[in-house]
Amino acid sequence: MKQSDNTTPYKANDYDKNVRLTIPFYELFHNETIDLVKSLKPDAKTWLDTGCGTGYMAGEAIQHFPETTFILSDPAEAMLINAKNRFLKYSSGNVRFLDSVPSDNLCSKLDTKPDVITAIMCHHYLKAENRLNATAACFDLLAPKGLYITFENIRPLNEESVQSSLERWGRFQLSNGRSHVIVEEHLKRFDKAYFPITVREHLALLKECGFRIIELFWFSQMQAGFYAIK
Repeated sequence: MKQSDNTTPYKANDYDKNVRLTIPFYELFHNETIDLVKSLKPDAKTWLDTGCGTGYMAGEAIQHFPETTFILSDPAEAMLINAKNRFLKYSSGNVRFLDSVPSDNLCSKLDTKPDVITAIMCHHYLKAENRLNATAACFDLLAPKGLYITFENIRPLNEESVQSSLERWGRFQLSNGRSHVIVEEHLKRFDKAYFPITVREHLALLKECGFRIIELFWFSQMQAGFYAIK
């Protein structure tokens, strides 16, 4: 899992295949996000997906929100190239791309106020100050009553649980045919290549950034989804 063109353990061209072998219930993150937007922001005019990766999230969402304008951003140029290729078939102009930019610099790149901002499995790569800045930037960018949704790897509440949860995560990857060497390399990334925080810390962070409604809406093993309304 040699890192070369983005912050994930996989090259951009191989990301979609490998992430499903690594993250339990990965498909559900996107399904649950789309379902939540249908409930809370069904008439969203603009949807920003930061840390968009290969564009999978927006590619699924656009099928349910054909009238919505999607804006995609990612700090890795290699991911954006893959995302742009995914959307070659869309000529209606309802998909826009920003130059490679991390979430905490979005305010300097965007001239509109999105109704929805999603950050799926991207902000856990940030250390505390940058994570705060990234979340605050999403809050500032949102339109009034705008919806923010994020999924991240999560830190259990105590260190004993960290170890047992990592062992469980390793068994999941082994069951998908990953080698022991690859699984061990992946588990060593905890607190080194990505920096998970607890559910309590996530909720406190969203409150600190100013969101008036904050909820945990999906949680399994070492991943969780949160939504917040400005």
